[in-house]
Amino acid sequence: MKCPFCDDIEDKVVDSRMAREGEVIRRRRECLACKRRYTTYERVEESLPVVVKKDGRREPFDRGKILAGLKKACEKRPISTATIEAVADRIEKRIQEMGETELPSTVVGEEVMRELHQLDQVAYVRFASVYREFKDIDQFMDELKTLARERREK
Repeated sequence: MKCPFCDDIEDKVVDSRMAREGEVIRRRRECLACKRRYTTYERVEESLPVVVKKDGRREPFDRGKILAGLKKACEKRPISTATIEAVADRIEKRIQEMGETELPSTVVGEEVMRELHQLDQVAYVRFASVYREFKDIDQFMDELKTLARERREK
């Protein structure tokens, strides 16, 4: 590892600890040349799929887009940023576990819908209205009726 202070590549690991629930290893290193210490983080290289959009375009999976959609849907709702981050983490993990190299954007959208359905019904309807592109009030009302029916059955 190259020292950020003197650019020497000789160092020794002074301390190693797990971070982020075991997903990252934090290492304290000491440069053998300048004796200064610095921290590095080690994580498994993630292999996330390419997302195939409705129009056929392909783009790399982007957790930031999921977060932006979740934040927009949860705007002015009693949902913490930490909860939104945890939802994005779960979605990203499930997508990664699918092991696909390419994935239709509909699969990503449905994962978001499933999480929001369990988290907050208002956020779910907000996201669904954009994601499913409701054409009129009848489609919107059908979704609300389905939600109301599910709620009564619980």
